[in-house]
Amino acid sequence: MNKKLLIVTLISLALSACQQGEETTVVEEKQAENSITLDFEKIPEVVSIETPDIITPNVADIYAQFTLSTDLSHLSANQKLMLPILIEISTIMDELFWLQSYGDKGSLLNSIDNANLKRLVDINYGPWDRLNGDAALVAQYGEKALGANFYPKDMSKQEFEASSDANKANLYTVVKRTDDGELVSQYYHEIFPGLLNKASTLLLKAAALADDEGFKKYLTLRAKALLDDQFKASDLAWMEMKNNDIDFVVGPIENYEDQLYGYKTAYEAYVLIKDKTWSARLAKFAALLPQLQRDLPVADEYKTETPGTESDLNAYDVLYYAGHSNAGSKTIAINLPNDETVQLEKGTRRLQLKNAMKAKFEKILVPIANELVLPEQRKYITFNAFFGNTMFHEVAHGLGIKNTINDKGSVRTALKQFASAQEEGKADILGLYMVEKLFTMGELTEGQIMDHYVTFMAGIFRSVRFGSSSAHGIANMLRFNYFAEQQAFKFDPETGYYSVNPEKMSLAIQSLSNKILILQGNGDYAGVEAWVKEQGNISPQLKAALDRLHSIPVDIVFNQGVEQLDL
Repeated sequence: MNKKLLIVTLISLALSACQQGEETTVVEEKQAENSITLDFEKIPEVVSIETPDIITPNVADIYAQFTLSTDLSHLSANQKLMLPILIEISTIMDELFWLQSYGDKGSLLNSIDNANLKRLVDINYGPWDRLNGDAALVAQYGEKALGANFYPKDMSKQEFEASSDANKANLYTVVKRTDDGELVSQYYHEIFPGLLNKASTLLLKAAALADDEGFKKYLTLRAKALLDDQFKASDLAWMEMKNNDIDFVVGPIENYEDQLYGYKTAYEAYVLIKDKTWSARLAKFAALLPQLQRDLPVADEYKTETPGTESDLNAYDVLYYAGHSNAGSKTIAINLPNDETVQLEKGTRRLQLKNAMKAKFEKILVPIANELVLPEQRKYITFNAFFGNTMFHEVAHGLGIKNTINDKGSVRTALKQFASAQEEGKADILGLYMVEKLFTMGELTEGQIMDHYVTFMAGIFRSVRFGSSSAHGIANMLRFNYFAEQQAFKFDPETGYYSVNPEKMSLAIQSLSNKILILQGNGDYAGVEAWVKEQGNISPQLKAALDRLHSIPVDIVFNQGVEQLDL
């Protein structure tokens, strides 16, 4: 790399309301947005960096390019007019997530003159590599704060626990420090009024174009929710709509960005088109949830909750990702809403993102299998099994228990920062458990169980590369190490290939399902913490295997927007 001087100048950074691509911003709006100040005490005011000292991977080696598009010919004129509006709202969610995860996007990107590094920082929504344990892409930035911008950088956990602020653990607040040092919380809609008002106005504009009444109701209620951080009514409306061709997931939703406590939600968006042909194939499985819940391999007290029967399961093509959903590794399936009260009342909706899933299967999973899986078992690597495993992962989020059995509150609250990884691990293993049950029941007839076992193993190789900063990555490490201990996965040191032992795999599925359900039901924070410390890391053997995948992309990055859709 030729020597270049990278001057990073950070002077009084504050959260900005500047829209991406806009040249000017209304002064009053900017002042309103500047109600929270970032803390960059670890970074000198001016930092000179010699780029040869920066070890940054080539973005093309990590991310495979993929264009998001689909057939829009069946949409009405109003629906086609709506799509650019939804994409514009998504760009606002993108900007909001930058503010939550790092701070001022423009100042950071404008300070970088290395095109490859700038692209990596943009994909990661900050100067930390999400696919490599949040390692600094620019060494001078040091470690990423576990609490991102949701908490003061100098706040200790003891201080947080001692705070009497009633909303400190609220999903939609930022914890700040007053001038006298006291911790106080402030709602998102109070911190980001300019951007959220703009997004709300655009949602109402989109609602006016909606052909489906259920979709119109949801968009209208979501517009209100962005302005008061009360999302339950719009979540219920989202659950009730069934016939819309377009779907739009938008708002502060997932809590993975908060690695300190797992409380705070991050802004994101997906613009989606329903694939009605594939959706029809999936419709029957949601109705089986109550029976599958009763059959879980755990004592009765850990399965007393009854999943909502209004859950539905559909396939979609994605047109646009934004914010948290677009940061680092890309989601290929969605299970929402996260509100436990809505889940118990209405269930959840599982959205399988078919075009993104196909991209990961072809560009990443198959090449990985060809490198690491025993040749005789590669015939079991199929897209239908990959699709099925991913689908049942999302269905399995509705199984198990949402509230602890010993008055420790919700599982999410009791397990704190480990809650997300445990929930993802539960969904992975119970999804595979469901596949076994459905084959036994005769509800699944396409392919065979070995397709799902071997494709599942290859899927772990794919997902574990996301690193320890991802809840999915931690869940995959725990599960891989467990299966290896149980000899469900076998490694041949002479050939370097992995294979599945089907009999031991089935037993490991049962025992691991039991283990996770009990940890969640008991709200066993200490037990989960010990497990993560012991088994949440990549073993030397697995690391050596993963090192052989250096020529295979880790994930995908999208070409997306109005231009890609020919609107």
